Order: sequence, then C-alpha cells, then structure tokens
Amino acid sequence: MKKDLLKLLDLTREEIVNILNVADQMKYNQKHGLNHAYLAGKTLAMIFEKNSTRTRVSFETGMYQLGGHALFLSGKESQIGRGEPIADTARVLSRYCDGIMIRTYGQDEVEELARYASIPVINGLTDFSHPCQVLADLMTVREHKTRLEGLKLCFTGDGNNMANSLIVGGLTCGMDVSVACPEGYDPDPQVLDFAKTVTDAKFQLCRRPEEAAVDADVVITDVWASMGQEEEKAQREKAFAGYQVNEALMALARPDAMVQHCLPAHREEEITAAVFEAHAEEIFDEAENRLHAQKAVMYLLMGGENR
Repeated sequence: MKKDLLKLLDLTREEIVNILNVADQMKYNQKHGLNHAYLAGKTLAMIFEKNSTRTRVSFETGMYQLGGHALFLSGKESQIGRGEPIADTARVLSRYCDGIMIRTYGQDEVEELARYASIPVINGLTDFSHPCQVLADLMTVREHKTRLEGLKLCFTGDGNNMANSLIVGGLTCGMDVSVACPEGYDPDPQVLDFAKTVTDAKFQLCRRPEEAAVDADVVITDVWASMGQEEEKAQREKAFAGYQVNEALMALARPDAMVQHCLPAHREEEITAAVFEAHAEEIFDEAENRLHAQKAVMYLLMGGENR
C-alpha cells in the first residue's frame, strides 16, 4: 500500500480488496477477544477542523484496540488554526507521531500535509473525498452480499464527497454505479473523467432517482446540506425535492436491496423514517465498520506492510 490514504482515486482494486480483507480480520479479532495490539507504542495525531462523532470515536477507539494512542488536535486550538503553515505542522508532527489523520475542508490541505510529512497521512474527510467512510461502506456491502463485483450501487442526492468516493470505490471494485443528482450538484469533474476510463463496470449519471434505482442492489444517500453549507439549506431543500429515498424508490430496486447512509441522517428529508428503520441494522453495521476499516488502514500504513 502507498504511504498515505488521501483519496480512493490513488488506490487499485487489489489495494482496496486488501484493506477490506484486513478489516474483516480486524473485526474477527475484536469480536473474539484476540489480541491485535499491532501498533503498540505508536501515536496517531488527529486534526479536526470539522466536527465529528464517528470519525473521532472510531479512530481513537481503533488506535486503543491496536495498542497505540490517539491525540485529538482541534483546528481552533492548535497552531494550524492560527495560521501556522501546513508544511510546518506536517514536519513537526512527523518528529513526534507515527501517523496523522485529518478531517478538514480542502483536499489541497490534505495533499500538502502528506507532501511535507514523513509519516502516513489519512484523509478523515474533505469536501472532495471521504475514503474511510466508503471503505466501510464497501466492507458492509460485501458482508451482506458476499461480493462487490457485478452488483449495482445507486446513490441519490448531492454529488458531494460521498458521491465522489462511492463512484470511485464502486467502479474500482467492479460494481455498476448509478448516481442521481439535480443539475448544478454533479460529482467532481475529476471523478466523472475517471468514470469514463472504467471498462469493466458501468457508470450512469441521471437526473431522476427513479432511473438510477432500477434493479439496484444497494441504495445510498447522504444529507442534502453538509457541514459548511448550512446557509444553503433552504435552496438545497428545493433543489433536492424528489430525491428522497422512500418506499416508492426502494420498490424499484431489487427486492433484497440494502440501504446505506453515512450518518447523521435527517429523517423525512433525504430518507424517510420508515426506510431508515427497515434498514437500520445495515446502516449501523456500516457505522460500526468505520472502526474496523480504519484499523486496517492504520495497520497497513503504520505497522503492517510499511514496517
């Protein structure tokens, strides 16, 4: 595996599958009480410029279970939030720690951090990419469906970081991917260009969720207004009217279709309470699998293949 996990565009199918296989083993170890303190004595610096529940708890818990230690660094309280150059932060943390996880806004910030850091950098979320979440999504789909290749993934909503990463992760793993977004909210052009290069899986960008959901094996959505977009809430609610995951939409998918949501969920907006609760087990499996997928990433970057 490469030095860093910055975006799924950087990974091959073999690398993603290897992460998922290691994640499965991490989950088995944890469920059966097997010692897996592979990162004993190692420290992960966690930089948060965006609020978090799942990212902070899963990374911090994961490092503890791997025998290491995680340090929480608030963007507002650390020097990076007071104007210290990212390059300097990267070089300082590289002298103290064994890895850096950052949850922030700009993808360029993560890329610069990795450029100057001599230790692994993990993207915990940017406006462009959410690789750890989508690794957990793929892990969950594979658990429930036993495979990824040949399945159809449908995403409906904003062409945001989740859509970008689902397109890349799904297509890379051989899944057909169908995305429904209103005009003006398409996935990133870099991701759409990537989709054109894929020859062994189909990609479709639709304007109607009903078209995207036909025969889907997994239906995924996300909030309509992400962090930093609160002022656009009313405008987005208008734009995304009709993009709700509800019982009518699910009726177009396969009878055994599963539902995923990266959470937090706004019931009766992007997803109805009825559909959410009907698929709650799958959704909270997905949330749990953030822990196991990220432990796999940390092990492979900080203690496994790169030792």
